[in-house]
Formats: sequence, C-alpha cells, structure tokens
Amino acid sequence: MSSTPEPREARLDPRSVRVLAHPLRSRLLSRLRTEGPATATVLARALDTNTGATSYHLRKLAEVGLVLEEEGGAGRERWWRAAHEFTTLSPRDLEGDADAEAAFAWLKDEYFRQFTEKAQCWSEAQPGWSLEWREAAGASDSMLELTPRELVAMQQEIWEVAERYRTGARARAEEADDESADRRRVFFFMHCFPDTEESR
Repeated sequence: MSSTPEPREARLDPRSVRVLAHPLRSRLLSRLRTEGPATATVLARALDTNTGATSYHLRKLAEVGLVLEEEGGAGRERWWRAAHEFTTLSPRDLEGDADAEAAFAWLKDEYFRQFTEKAQCWSEAQPGWSLEWREAAGASDSMLELTPRELVAMQQEIWEVAERYRTGARARAEEADDESADRRRVFFFMHCFPDTEESR
C-alpha cells in the first residue's frame, strides 16, 4: 500500500506568514529548498550565523509546518528539510490582520531583494560563462492592458509552462543522449504589477 505523497505547495496563513517574516528564517527555508536537507551546523556555516540561533529558528519554522525533521537524526546532528517545494499566499487570507499584513509586506520586500541580489551576481559572473548561456539568459518586459482576472489567468498559463519544463528536466537528464548536456539550475522569477504612474 503506497503512502500519500506530501503536498508540494504550502499556502501560508497569517501565523505562518508572521513566523516566516524573519531574515534568518526566510534564508533557512530558501537554502533547504535549493540545496536539500542539512543540519543546523551546516546551515549556520553556510549562512554565517551560529548553530544555536539556527536550531531555534528551524524549530519555529517546524511549528508552522514549513520545515520537517528528517527521520534517523540523532542528538545534536538533527537533519532538516523543507516541507514543500514552494509557498503561495493570497492577500485575501490576511485581510484585517495588521501584523500578518506587515509581515507579508516585509516578505515581499525581502523576495525583491533576493531577486536583485541574484540578478547582480549573474551580471558579474556572466563573462566567465559560455556564449550559449550568455545568449540564453536574460530578462524582458512587456506592457499589457489586462483585468485582474486576465492577469491571474496569464500567470497560471506561464507557471504551467515552467512546471512542464521543471518536471521534464528530470526525465531528460536520465536519457542516454542527454548525458553531455550543459544542464544547470536556472532561477525563474515572474513579477506582474499595475503601472502606478498611469493617468487615471
């Protein structure tokens, strides 16, 4: 009898938003998602902090189900992993909770900061990458006129395409003729927002 697979997505509620809106906690969750399971010691070294603080904040994330302790860990060498591949959140879920709304505002600013940091790292590193990668990587923008409903639908379609490539990469990597492919982890960000300077 097969066990029920764990959900890939976590929908944040007011409590989990308040817990996650912390500089170290958001970095811990991001690191576990991108690099896989790790101990507090390994995470502390990677994030330039101390093991005690790391352990404390991992437990806080575990309290709201964002990280899980790996089975088989013993004593001080406890292994932790992200409970989900990604999180979602609707501002509607936080309506009327001032603390949760403030936490959400901080999280959005933090995610923009992380995006800017990663983009800057690529800008500085790209001279050392192949021409193929320099041509493939990039950014673009477009001005559209949409309703909120149309914007939601468009984003859903784009994420479906991204998901197809994400899941398909695993199968392609196992193919014999794909062994020599220059396959790398790629950050994909999507930001959509109204033009706040548009004349009304």
